[in-house]
Amino acid sequence: MMVAGMRPRAGKAAYAARENLAGWLFALPAALGFLLFTLGPMIASLFYGFTDLTISGKWNLIGLENYARMFSGRDNYFYKALWVTTQYVLMSVPMKIVYAFLLAMALNQPVRGKSVFRTIFYLPTIVPTVAISMIWLWLLNPDFGLINQMLRSVGIKGLKWIYDKRSVIPSLSLMSMWTTGGITVVFLAGLQDVPKHLYEATSLDGGGAWARFRHVTLPMMSPTIFFNLCTTLIGSFQVFSEAYIMTNGGPDNASLFYVFYLYREAFSFTRMGSACAIAWVLFIIIMAVTMLVFKTSDRWVFYQAGEGGKAL
Repeated sequence: MMVAGMRPRAGKAAYAARENLAGWLFALPAALGFLLFTLGPMIASLFYGFTDLTISGKWNLIGLENYARMFSGRDNYFYKALWVTTQYVLMSVPMKIVYAFLLAMALNQPVRGKSVFRTIFYLPTIVPTVAISMIWLWLLNPDFGLINQMLRSVGIKGLKWIYDKRSVIPSLSLMSMWTTGGITVVFLAGLQDVPKHLYEATSLDGGGAWARFRHVTLPMMSPTIFFNLCTTLIGSFQVFSEAYIMTNGGPDNASLFYVFYLYREAFSFTRMGSACAIAWVLFIIIMAVTMLVFKTSDRWVFYQAGEGGKAL
């Protein structure tokens, strides 16, 4: 005898099959987009990295010649671009992480109008990169730029900023802090998730502001710091727009970022096969650096009990 409301076993199987079919149909556009516009081009670029493909579409198999040309030093720009990008990553990533974290802590304070301040600090993130670059071109102009005018008003000689090969990378690293709104929002969400009773317990034990920050805020925020560190590292290795719009890789190739070097190889020198090989080297570098960060995370990333990983 069948209980009311229960489906027969065959009916349940048909219902489950329909649900599975609906799920696959809904996922199909995303899956096709990934296959056609991500995985497919990646596989194609891996193949073309072993050819002498030009922008005309003609190609011949040349084996490892593109890679040998890069690593042997016959390509005069490969190691230069790698070093410039490494400098930028080492400067900009710590600056952006620390600045965004301190900014999030300030925006997390119980002050009036904090929602307005949060909006103001996030707005630069949604401004197009071209507009931001043009604004900073004016700000960093050595002759009539606002920053140098402010320095001169207090008796400090202005700098050449992006027009000097010694200061172009620090200048662009400083500029990168302008768009830390997304990182700040993630930090702010993490700070709001820190249990308040931990702060109260630390205060009852006689701990001050530094003790609360060191023993509560930092450990509880370490998963968020880890996430932002990984995403910021990956993004910094792929910096392109600033060099393309503001410096054109100069002065004297001092801002020849790796992706700009890749772009120039592909569309200025029309060596598409070489550009594919350059792109895969960048992919391997980013993957290796990310894996290194993951490998060291068990030493400094803490999780609450029950979440896996290193518990507090």
